[in-house]
Amino acid sequence: MSVSVVSPVLVGRGAELGELDAAFADVRAGHARALLVGGEAGVGKTRLMREFGRRAGAQGARLLTGGCLELGVDGFPFAPFTAILRQLVREIGADGVAELVGGRTAGLARLLPEFGEPGDDGSGQFQARLFELVLTLVDRLAERGPVVLIIEDAHWADRSSRDLLAFLVRNLGAVAALMIVVTYRSDELHRTHPLRPMLAELDRIDRVGRHELGRLSRREVGELMARLRGVEPAGEQVEAFYARSEGNPLFVEALMEADGRIACELPESLRDLLLAGVQRLPDETQELLRIASAGGARIEHRLLAAVSGLGEDGMTRDLRPAVAGNVLAVDGDGYAFRHALIREALHDDLLPGERTRLHTRYAEALENDRSLVPPGRAAAELAYHWHAAHNVEWALISAWRAAKEADRAAAYAEDLRMLERVLELWERVPDATSKIGEPYDKVLEYAVTAADSAGDSERGIRLATAALREIDDPHRRAFILERRGQMKHRAGHGDWLADLRAAIALIPVEPPTVARARALAGFAQYVFMGRANDDARTASEEALAVAAEVGDPLAEASALQTLACMDDHRAYDSHDTELLDRAEEIAAEHGLEEQRLRAAINRSHFLEGAGRHAESVETARRGMDLAREWGRFRIQGSFLSINYAESLYSLGRWDEALAGIERALESDPPRPHRACLLELSGDILLACGDLEGAARRLALCQETRAWEIDRRLQEFLPMVRLQAELLVAQGKPEEALAHLSELLKHTGRPDDARYAWPCLIVAVRAAESADALTPFIERAKDTAVHGPLQQVQHDTFYAELARLRGENPHWQPIIDGWRRLDQPYSIAKTLVSAAETDAARGDRERAAIRLDEAVTLATGLGATTLRDTAKNLADRIGSGARASSHGLTARELEVLRHLSLGHSNRDIAERLFISAKTASVHVSNILAKLGAANRTEAAATARRLGIGLD
Repeated sequence: MSVSVVSPVLVGRGAELGELDAAFADVRAGHARALLVGGEAGVGKTRLMREFGRRAGAQGARLLTGGCLELGVDGFPFAPFTAILRQLVREIGADGVAELVGGRTAGLARLLPEFGEPGDDGSGQFQARLFELVLTLVDRLAERGPVVLIIEDAHWADRSSRDLLAFLVRNLGAVAALMIVVTYRSDELHRTHPLRPMLAELDRIDRVGRHELGRLSRREVGELMARLRGVEPAGEQVEAFYARSEGNPLFVEALMEADGRIACELPESLRDLLLAGVQRLPDETQELLRIASAGGARIEHRLLAAVSGLGEDGMTRDLRPAVAGNVLAVDGDGYAFRHALIREALHDDLLPGERTRLHTRYAEALENDRSLVPPGRAAAELAYHWHAAHNVEWALISAWRAAKEADRAAAYAEDLRMLERVLELWERVPDATSKIGEPYDKVLEYAVTAADSAGDSERGIRLATAALREIDDPHRRAFILERRGQMKHRAGHGDWLADLRAAIALIPVEPPTVARARALAGFAQYVFMGRANDDARTASEEALAVAAEVGDPLAEASALQTLACMDDHRAYDSHDTELLDRAEEIAAEHGLEEQRLRAAINRSHFLEGAGRHAESVETARRGMDLAREWGRFRIQGSFLSINYAESLYSLGRWDEALAGIERALESDPPRPHRACLLELSGDILLACGDLEGAARRLALCQETRAWEIDRRLQEFLPMVRLQAELLVAQGKPEEALAHLSELLKHTGRPDDARYAWPCLIVAVRAAESADALTPFIERAKDTAVHGPLQQVQHDTFYAELARLRGENPHWQPIIDGWRRLDQPYSIAKTLVSAAETDAARGDRERAAIRLDEAVTLATGLGATTLRDTAKNLADRIGSGARASSHGLTARELEVLRHLSLGHSNRDIAERLFISAKTASVHVSNILAKLGAANRTEAAATARRLGIGLD
């Protein structure tokens, strides 16, 4: 029984589908194309072809699909073309096929008996005539509509099929509406494979593209698991599947048990698929591969030589077939298995005693010469081999050494894994404390810290609970409780606050201690996030006082940052800056990495809230770089990625924002961070018109349930807003307003105004009458305004409300406000609203001018829905105004408006945030286009156009 090579779910192939769609668009425009799509077995080529075929078929394409057979070379020539011809006979009948080729069906009889006996005039040219006949057939089909010819598994193609395929691709120019897609397994293409030279030749043809289908990312593996099982998998499950499958979607599916758990042993069908290439190799090569399998997925040449005992000549002789056969790949000074599961399958086939002896030989070789592996790897390698060799004493010692090495390298996940191994082996090693020099409870404490630093909150919580059973000292217990409470908060557990309070209660007020200062600072930081300001302020101030008395920079920096976050105005003024500056200076001076990253998080958050988007992007980017350098990206780095993407979204740099979001999701961030990242990507997808993609991201966001514990507004309200905007886009404004009623339940919370105003703007734009908006109007009256961004949001809400009431709001100051904040999407939205007002009062000319700019902005952003809305409104208004604009650009019309008001070039530059020189250039262009001799004549023309009336 062979394993299926088609996953039922397609995940993470947006770019590849885009490339196929673009090629098909060329075909529909009359330009034939061919694509060569490679990828290893199970990576998703067939599933990709099915999805593309569905999309192309929906656009009127005729799909012809044929697969090559593994036995093709042994007696099944032209197998894929026989399948295609049989498909055509089913669809249009043998007579229909005969009509397409002008009745010349004798050549086709070589492929299907339905066409009679094969003809042969004795000239030996039957293959050439067959090739021409097939070309004629697809040409006639293409005259009726675009044809997509898909040849799958070309690595198994026989010589005749390869020749016919190459003939068709070389003659693409003869058939305008034809697209040929060829798939093949790249892992089957050893150096002498006959398909290799053919692919290289075809790839040089202008109309041919070649693409290698890669493995899925970690995040995409998680999405695949969720869609296969219908539930969101836990982070450790995703990590386990990703590590073993290495992103191959078929392997993910094959490794998944019925209950969603990962299979302990490889399924036999998958094992057969993995080892097929190995079994074709010489016996001595297979033996060396079995030795190599005990060395890991990658092994150094010198280490393999030391363990195998082979000389240089023997190593070269035995390894060359494995490299040529794509089982091993040369990787620097060593070798890597093409897929880790090949190594696993080989390793599983070793006999128990053989496995133990091999790992012992590896460990002994490394103990004798640690230079056999790259610097910094010896400890981890020794821990692996001693553990696999079942030498529990040396497994314990080497794991402890590897943990210390990983901690020094800020490799916190590896540190945690090794510490957990030490704990696992503890009872099996007599007098373990003397072997490593630390007691069991101290190792537990180290493991809690490692889990916290690695961002693995669930494991950290379990370890902390175990540590509390072992530790009596109140200061140490307080530390563990504080860490457990913080990890519970990040993991979404409801009892996190009790741990933080218990930590403070354990430490007496007198005498002042570092432990109390830190417990208070940690309590203040977390209790502030979505809860009581008064408690947080009291704890921060006490922490600051105790820290000053005992000289603890960590508690001082933490308390200063919490105090900087607590001012109600949220405008990021000099006081906030001073507090953050002091905290960051302390953190930098004392090497407090976590506090430095927290400062970057807070600073970028404040800058974005104040409308200083570009500064926020740069601050967050620097913080993200440091988080990667310090091994803290999973928690602080992913939080910074939220701020980074939010500010890029504001600036209209959406591709950069999506790329940053995807990188952060790859790190398996905590649930609240994941929810925010998914919501932000949903915002962008919705703005780009991808309602289905936005809905999927919103569903994933909702599945995290990250907001259920304390409903932090920065996680909860943006999700409420996205849901409402999606409902509006789906034509359900009443449902959108009903959903936004959640906003009415949450007032007086930290950052309320920052997240309430965007929701209120969605509400007023969704409402069909002012009466339906009454509770939201009351909410707006109670919502504060802090800083320039919230001021423009406030003004936008009330202008939209006035438009809803049939009044005539003044839009230009609001548009100018959005320009000052450099938010192109908001500018474009407001221009459309302003144009609707202009049109309602009969000013079609100015409405058209505004819509021109809105279309330009929306097109540049990729905001297809807004672009289409603006275009449709412009069509309804009519094109008379555009004709009277004398060919001026949107920016020139804006400059003309200010010129008509008597503003100088310098005034115009200041108001439009451009240089005086640029303003002068615009004025010169305007005068030339209008045929005006001076600014006075230009102003008169502006008045005739209705420009400058606001």
